[in-house]
Amino acid sequence: MLYPPITPYASGMLPLDALHQMYWEQCGRPDGQPVLYLHGGPGDGCAPASRQLFDPGFYRAVLFDQRGSGRSVPRGELRDNTTLHLVADIERLRVHLGIERWLVFGGSWGSTLALAYAQAHPQRVQGLILRGIFLGRQSEIDWFLHGMGQFYPEEWQRFVAPIPQDERQDLLQAYYRRLCDPDPAVHLPACRSWGRYEAACVAIRQRPEAIARASSEYVALSLARLEAHYFVNHIFLPEGQLLQQVERIRHLPAVIVQGRYDLVCPPVTACELAQHWPEAAFHLVEVAGHSLWEDGILSVLMQQLESFKHRVD
Repeated sequence: MLYPPITPYASGMLPLDALHQMYWEQCGRPDGQPVLYLHGGPGDGCAPASRQLFDPGFYRAVLFDQRGSGRSVPRGELRDNTTLHLVADIERLRVHLGIERWLVFGGSWGSTLALAYAQAHPQRVQGLILRGIFLGRQSEIDWFLHGMGQFYPEEWQRFVAPIPQDERQDLLQAYYRRLCDPDPAVHLPACRSWGRYEAACVAIRQRPEAIARASSEYVALSLARLEAHYFVNHIFLPEGQLLQQVERIRHLPAVIVQGRYDLVCPPVTACELAQHWPEAAFHLVEVAGHSLWEDGILSVLMQQLESFKHRVD
């Protein structure tokens, strides 16, 4: 289903401020339809396979690692790292690359950021393809920490095990203190535990390679720190803003793709977004969880990328 492996035809590090530099790359057709890929997390980074989503004969695919993530530096940095910073970074990258408007493709946290960016700059967006919807509300954060563990109780027990019993009444703050501790002997085990917990719940069938990747030091350091950082700060947006401001983008072509058995971002959130945005096409994929790489999810996303060739102007 994916296109063959491809290497970028251009890449670089974009200075964002005195502290942060952002890695970016472009693949496919230099004069093609611009499409922006927004990775999940926050804190994860772009996997090479993400390039293979986009037809290299049609799309000019732009991928980047959000500040503090992946190949951007400093990795795992929390200072000057908010949703508004990330939205501004996308605009900086668009201007840097000389792109007028682009299709925006994002899943999980990438769907959050796609909505925030599109609502801030609707004139720069030609359409949206959103997967595994996360709107950053407190109920969704609570679900991540406590709810999804009801389906993988053994993983939840492993997740809470490093936290003393008397600190578990506020699991997020207990983890955040450890994740921010400067001592690697404290923060690295916490990062790995957080990364494993998420990856264990991400697909309808556990994928050992995904668990190994998410609990590795390289991925877990930025993933766990930044997710907790954004959760503690309510994703740096007023509660419910992304739903309330759908009116700003209702005119844009949009597709919502959601797994029926998504434990990380349950489908109730995608349904709410679809109710607020009846013009958006809504695909609820049966026998699928949260992961982009599950067959049902991937198949629908590839179909939508093909369909958008005829929808963007």
